[in-house]
Amino acid sequence: MRLVRTPLSNRINYRTARGRAVHRTRGTTGLMTSFVRPADAGQDPLDEISRDFRPISTHLAITPPVSVVIPAMNEAENLPYVFKTLPEWIHEVVLVDGNSTDDTVAVARELWPDVKVVRQLGKGKGDALITGFAACTGDIIVMVDADGSADGQEIVSYVSALVSGADFAKGSRFANGGGTDDMTPIRKLGNHVLCSVVNAKFGARYTDLCYGYNAFWRHCLDKIELDCTGFEVETLMNIRVVKAGLKVQEIPSHEYLRIHGVSNLRAVRDGLRVLKVILNERSNRVRRGSKPKAARVLPFGAGRGEVS
Repeated sequence: MRLVRTPLSNRINYRTARGRAVHRTRGTTGLMTSFVRPADAGQDPLDEISRDFRPISTHLAITPPVSVVIPAMNEAENLPYVFKTLPEWIHEVVLVDGNSTDDTVAVARELWPDVKVVRQLGKGKGDALITGFAACTGDIIVMVDADGSADGQEIVSYVSALVSGADFAKGSRFANGGGTDDMTPIRKLGNHVLCSVVNAKFGARYTDLCYGYNAFWRHCLDKIELDCTGFEVETLMNIRVVKAGLKVQEIPSHEYLRIHGVSNLRAVRDGLRVLKVILNERSNRVRRGSKPKAARVLPFGAGRGEVS
């Protein structure tokens, strides 16, 4: 017998045992159906399934292509550490270059020959991420920093949460199993206070707020509006996915020290910008039942950045 999935289904979790394929399917508009029909004579019943699925672990394979977005500026020394942890099964790597003056682009192309390089036309991490999102062709988008602080091997945990039903997989350094080597006491305190404010004001249950290792289904960009250019974009996304009623699952994640160079993050300056975002979102809460604005993410090739 051959298992055939409907064209609209885009989230599948399956396992094969004793010649059968057992799977769970869920689409963006609800549960989808599958049907079984006889396989062609002499054909292995699992051949077509094997071609469609990408194994991402010993017990999970998926069909949705996964795009990894890496905003980078002068990170040539760190990229080898970043790329060596990325799983081979990802669909594409999108490197957003913030006009680097070192060999960031050349190193990226050497490490990952098929990397899609997008030159950032604006400034700031938020602008870089929005540019990267516009260039992605995958159904799942993963955000990874270029400083070597994130472990690409954790991507499987994020993707597993998404194919299991979550809309947004949010990394947390303070969830059980997470951790950080990089946060100073003052940054931990500030993150805790800001996280508590967001939980109280928006009904979230976050354990971490200002962390950039996240993954989500591309359709989430139709439910939220991304309109800030700085580090506070991560907080903005965390708030707006809650306001949009999307299903969020936290993923324990460990943040390592930046390997080379100096971070552009400034605790007080960027903390105040995060607080401003929270206050603005509180005063502009979407009315219950109203239609959320579409994300300001241009389609691929629409001029958000220059692809090479």
